[in-house]
Amino acid sequence: MTSPPPASPTASPIEPWHIVAAGMLSLAVAMGIGRFAFTPLLPMMLHDGVVDLRKASWLASANYLGYLLGALLCTAQPWIWRRLGGLPPVRHTLAVRIGLSATCALTLGMAQHFPAAWPLLRFLAGVASALVFVFASGWCMGQLARLGVPARGALIFVGPGAGIMLSGVAASAMVADGWRAATGWLAFGVLAAVLTAAIWRVFARQHVLPISAPAPVASSAEPAGERTHGATELGLLTLAYGLAGFGYIITATFLPVIARGTLPNSAWLDLFWPIFGLGVMLGAVIASRIRNPGDMRIMLAGCYVIQALGVAAGLVSPTSAGFAIGSLLLGLPFTAITYFAMQEVRRVRPLAVSAFTGLLTAMYGFGQVAGPPLAAFAIAHSASATQGFDLSLGIAAASLVLGALIYGWMARAYPYPRGH
Repeated sequence: MTSPPPASPTASPIEPWHIVAAGMLSLAVAMGIGRFAFTPLLPMMLHDGVVDLRKASWLASANYLGYLLGALLCTAQPWIWRRLGGLPPVRHTLAVRIGLSATCALTLGMAQHFPAAWPLLRFLAGVASALVFVFASGWCMGQLARLGVPARGALIFVGPGAGIMLSGVAASAMVADGWRAATGWLAFGVLAAVLTAAIWRVFARQHVLPISAPAPVASSAEPAGERTHGATELGLLTLAYGLAGFGYIITATFLPVIARGTLPNSAWLDLFWPIFGLGVMLGAVIASRIRNPGDMRIMLAGCYVIQALGVAAGLVSPTSAGFAIGSLLLGLPFTAITYFAMQEVRRVRPLAVSAFTGLLTAMYGFGQVAGPPLAAFAIAHSASATQGFDLSLGIAAASLVLGALIYGWMARAYPYPRGH
């Protein structure tokens, strides 16, 4: 394994809370704004007549496809570097800064009335989101582990929830004030730039705890734990994680639209998305407080069941209370799933964390890409949009249950070693 480069004479120490704050805000920009600002702005875009549901589905899929490609590039990066040879090591902090800068520019670009360019802008925003997610989460969690406070890594996943809640509340105020969607995109672009500027120095300077490059190849000195996890176990872990991407994405993309179609006169319409964001934040905080989670796969199975209940709540009880409870339950395990999965990655692939994280993120991306077209197909072949959404949400909830069952089986078939 490549040893870390020595710290430079000008390297400065970094406090854990600096790392946590930088991780939170970077994910708030990349995920909460770069990916999910589209959801609360979609009703405004529909009202302005710049898109319809079919076009909105493809815009969402373009973003998720970009996220998938970005994750695949992160996965393939070590292989590409080995094949080409002579390339400088990848700096996690530089990759994060590039991704954040791109997110700001692409969000601002959506404020321009060039509908033909929107799919490309959303696609590139997805690529940038994956870049920030993989490298920011990997860098932050690695640094916190080196500082002896790995549990604080869960707190960085408060960021997406904060971004989602902020975007939802802001969009609600925009609707109440009669804003057009283009102005909303402009406001979110400016907000992304302000948040990026706030953490720019953390990701710009050198620190005394640099991240080492992933090991290029397995060696005879490879830990035994790295060799004992076979292709079947790793494949099931990847598949189950991908089901989470499919299971939540239809609700996360169309929640405000679904609520408006079911409860057109409810005073809660603009609160369901912020409630989802609040759930994301609470879930990340709760995950950070679990000191001895035990088998991560059992934790993941429980998270999937909670999220399945969240997806199903609006189907079983299409009321304000049902949507509110469903939004909260959908959000609670959202980033906890990612946190527990990344901990499992560090266990089964300690010498290739970034590459395997990219692989799981790519599979998650596959699930996300499939969700909006499924909803569009169901709507086109149903008597009403509500029936089409109900069908697609039922399939999504079932996929989450399947993922929970896979994790439960894995815990029995591949038990943790004693003393773990």
